[in-house]
Amino acid sequence: MPEVRADLQREGAAPPLEEPPNIFSLANHPPWVIADWRFQKYPRELHIGRTRADNRRLFAKLQAEADAERRGEIFHEYVTVQFSLHEWDRQKSTNARRSIRNSYVRFLRGWSLDSNSIEGAVLKAWVASRFGLEPTFHYEVLEESPEMRERFEIERVCGESKTNAIFQQLDLLFEFCQEELTRRFGRRKHIRLYRGTFDAEKYPRVLRPEATLPVVRLNNLNSFTSDRETAWEFGSTVWEVDVPLAKIFFFSGLLPTSLLRGEGEFLVLGGEYEIRTILF
Repeated sequence: MPEVRADLQREGAAPPLEEPPNIFSLANHPPWVIADWRFQKYPRELHIGRTRADNRRLFAKLQAEADAERRGEIFHEYVTVQFSLHEWDRQKSTNARRSIRNSYVRFLRGWSLDSNSIEGAVLKAWVASRFGLEPTFHYEVLEESPEMRERFEIERVCGESKTNAIFQQLDLLFEFCQEELTRRFGRRKHIRLYRGTFDAEKYPRVLRPEATLPVVRLNNLNSFTSDRETAWEFGSTVWEVDVPLAKIFFFSGLLPTSLLRGEGEFLVLGGEYEIRTILF
């Protein structure tokens, strides 16, 4: 994609010289751009295929609503009807009822309890299929454990098969999140977030001489918090990161509290990030 390369070069953010071949993505930027650390510094809008165009009535209705809580309700109502989630009890078989009843909300809840779970495997697989960012960790480092790679694939298939069009539901959630972030943050492109970890040494360090801070490669989907003190509850090492709004998939407060509770959590697409280590 030479036009993307030229645009980024003009902004001082040229992508890597070597472009990984045959990586599939539905996003409006190729995976090697999204994953590169310079995307963090010079973010661009991210969108998934025709999701907005195919659901233009939803986004028109959201734009006309001034109340954030109500916008979350409108979004959930739309997904419920669009994917017939409200008709789960009309299905004849148990599997069919479970497939329709298990909406995107189940996967967000499952992730919040344990990112290394069936729900976590599905969310990581969705990121890979939409943005071309492959998961690097699920229970263990996947590159080092064929057994965990196999387990990841089994859990992914198991989770996907129990839910009606879950990837399409998540596509809508991402676009809704991006719409809300633009509405709430205006022209801002970054938000400062924190991530706590007990195994900082397992994250690959990436040599980028042009970077002003250490660069690490994160998993393809990661939890962050907006509260610095909360981050210490999740690890003995805390990183401070300026996260591009374009790479935020979900945040607490996006949906009505009747669906999901919690404060300060952000789900962020992975790739390379400059980090600052916070001293306790």
